[in-house]
Amino acid sequence: MAEIKCPREWVEWTDWLAAGLHGRCRWRLPILLAGILFARPKQTVASWLRAAGVGLGFSNYYYFIAALARKSKMLGGILLNLLLNRLASGERVLFALDDTPTKRYGPKVEGAGIHHNPTPGPADAAYLYGHIWVTLALIAHHPLWGTIGLPVLAALYIRQIDVPDLPRHLKWKFQTKLQLAVNLVCWLNGHVKAAGKRLWIVADGFYAKRPVLKKLRGWSVTVVSRLRKDAALRDLPSVLKKGQRRSRGRPRKYGKNRISLAKRAGQKGGWQIVECLQYGKKALKKYKTFLATYVPADGVIRVVIVQEETGCHFFFCTDPFATVQEILEAFADRAAIEQVFHDLKEVWGAGKQQLRNLWANIGAYHLNLWIYSLVELWAWNKPKTEICDRSASPWDDPDRRPSHADRRKALCRNILQLELSTLSVTGPIQRKIENLFARSLNASV
Repeated sequence: MAEIKCPREWVEWTDWLAAGLHGRCRWRLPILLAGILFARPKQTVASWLRAAGVGLGFSNYYYFIAALARKSKMLGGILLNLLLNRLASGERVLFALDDTPTKRYGPKVEGAGIHHNPTPGPADAAYLYGHIWVTLALIAHHPLWGTIGLPVLAALYIRQIDVPDLPRHLKWKFQTKLQLAVNLVCWLNGHVKAAGKRLWIVADGFYAKRPVLKKLRGWSVTVVSRLRKDAALRDLPSVLKKGQRRSRGRPRKYGKNRISLAKRAGQKGGWQIVECLQYGKKALKKYKTFLATYVPADGVIRVVIVQEETGCHFFFCTDPFATVQEILEAFADRAAIEQVFHDLKEVWGAGKQQLRNLWANIGAYHLNLWIYSLVELWAWNKPKTEICDRSASPWDDPDRRPSHADRRKALCRNILQLELSTLSVTGPIQRKIENLFARSLNASV
């Protein structure tokens, strides 16, 4: 088995992550993560093991990946604590919640089914065959590179019609995407509260429904999301004046009068201007805001109407004391999880591991999540010149921020240079050999 020399901080993080596993198999996790780093070009498990130099002991690693899936919450919690300690400086932490499909091919792939395709592409395929992953990602703000998502945990969604096809020994119970989202946030809220911070969740409009919003309000978790144009909003319940007696029964939770978002947006008066930092740039937004009661949110919400060139957009926050700037910036930061999904599939090949076992697929997807976050954490304090050098590409924009692929390549170069520096040689290395190594290094990663 090849020994890969990694940077000191990388060794500490991977050993800490593996500390939650059994002592007989925990040593395999750093080796597997190093193999994922250098696997090229296909991101199959076989390419992981080849890059790690596993050799004849390869079969044990397939079982190890399946075992990791059963420990995913514990390992995700270890990674989450590491990220919170190093990147979450304020008292409020923001997480993005969304789901993404990974295409699969071939028969007998456990848990795979036909799902809606969010990115049809040129073929305009409305559906795809594969897995659906409901994913949580920490949203952090880098001083130079803007908003970055760091995924920590995911849950596999299997359609109810596909559950009977699973082997009986799995004892898999059907859960909707909303139920999976609630379970993930419940796990997350425990860790965030233990760290002494307040949890904000930003999600797409699909998750802004009563089964999610009611539970999260009960846990004091703030949710930011889109609002339908025809949402059934009501005004605030009337407040009794001094000396006025209340009628029998419980006090009203929702107002009597309906609120029309279309009419509010169509009124010319009441617009204000606020400056927000969105997508790495400062922008002036024209908005209206007011408080309303909303049955799916189980109480009072703050509604924000934003006027754009394409029309009006509607957002809400379950914290009525949140500012408009916080709401708009939080929803703009949701784009970071879409970038995470793109990089997981393009850079790490999520879903291409050619596994059929259900738990092995879950373990492989989580390995992609964790190594994504570890690479971002390693590159967090590195200067731009160390991460990405565009001098050989004069046609490229030198001010463009390094991509996640650039950070992965930078870590691979760092590891190879570290191994070269530890080689024992009888004399100085010739300049020709150094240049040849540098060119082959750039070509290999």
